[in-house]
Amino acid sequence: MAAEGAGTAYGRVRELPESDRPRERLERLGPQALTTAELLAILLNTGTATEDVLSLASRLLGDHAGLRGLASADMPSLQSTRGIGPAKATTVAAAFELGRRLALEGDDIRPQVRDPADIARLVQAEMELLQQEELRLLTLDTKHRVLSNSVLYRGSVNAAPARVAEVFREAVRRNATAIAVVHNHPSGDPTPSRDDITLTEHLVEAGTLLELELLDHVVIGKGRFISMRERRLGFER
Repeated sequence: MAAEGAGTAYGRVRELPESDRPRERLERLGPQALTTAELLAILLNTGTATEDVLSLASRLLGDHAGLRGLASADMPSLQSTRGIGPAKATTVAAAFELGRRLALEGDDIRPQVRDPADIARLVQAEMELLQQEELRLLTLDTKHRVLSNSVLYRGSVNAAPARVAEVFREAVRRNATAIAVVHNHPSGDPTPSRDDITLTEHLVEAGTLLELELLDHVVIGKGRFISMRERRLGFER
């Protein structure tokens, strides 16, 4: 594997012909005029000894099934891509995290949860591509606007373990008035398991004691989701 940052034929962005340089095109035309690969090439900055940076950016998108797949890739997955070392991987991960945080910043633009579809819209595109189970926590204010969207656990393809205290710790810290939890089934089938129902029952009970309502527990599959509240699974007590 070529060392990160090595450059011969147009390895660096500045070594490309001027008409092809993404930075110059962005300055001249604005970011909206650039392709996704060009914007990614600006972040990557350098290619490899055998591949220019635009080709590397295009291949990175292809290897991860496009922008959504790249956004959901973890650090080991990013670094396993040929030509992407720790520096490039952290830059890409940081860019996506800034985008996610922007979506949650400010009262006027924070998403509001009114129904299970709102929850799914926040996470489905990312979570349905994950290869292992992940449990997410959404903390909500009095108007059910999202205060935070955090990963609590990553587990095997069979189960994501959870401790009820961990689920509520972030909510209490943020003075949230309600929460929603979401997890994915990598199999693609969002049908809740017995463990999913048991976890929901425990969360409902703990939320009642803490006066923190569990709005829903949503299970994400491939192209679809299930609201456990709508199915009255774990919420029937």
